[in-house]
Amino acid sequence: MANFSFDIVSEINWQEVDNALNQAQKELAQRYDFKGSKAAIDYDQKEKKMTLVADDDYKLRALKDILVDKMTKRNVSVKFLIYGDPEPAAGSTLRQMIIISNGIPKEKAKELTGIIKDLKLKVQTQIEGEKIRVMSPKKDELQAAIAHLRSLDFSLPLLFCNYR
Repeated sequence: MANFSFDIVSEINWQEVDNALNQAQKELAQRYDFKGSKAAIDYDQKEKKMTLVADDDYKLRALKDILVDKMTKRNVSVKFLIYGDPEPAAGSTLRQMIIISNGIPKEKAKELTGIIKDLKLKVQTQIEGEKIRVMSPKKDELQAAIAHLRSLDFSLPLLFCNYR
């Protein structure tokens, strides 16, 4: 009997992140309320993190709003962003680190497999690195699992791929 399966992943589109950051930096350069300020968005693609620098708390929040707006318009989920605490930086500015998560961490993978097992469907789950494979002899069971996971407001954006 053939087994059907699909993968649950949480992957970010890095090109869209780059485009959103470029748009945010352009808007930052053009906005009147940021003229003459030390506000900046630095992006380190290798480290997968961003650094926001602003003169005060108000400008830091405005900078985050610009970034979230541009990410949302480029269909990049803001659930990928993990915000650090604002901290004082040189020149009486504030700095905030934002880490861009990618993949499903082990704890979240275990939580997802627990949710799937609680459904009492005849499916098997298997954690494979940063993805989860769900297998079943019946396609209806897999579709029920996907429908339930889509209805959840999970802390990570979930994508379903390799449905076969």
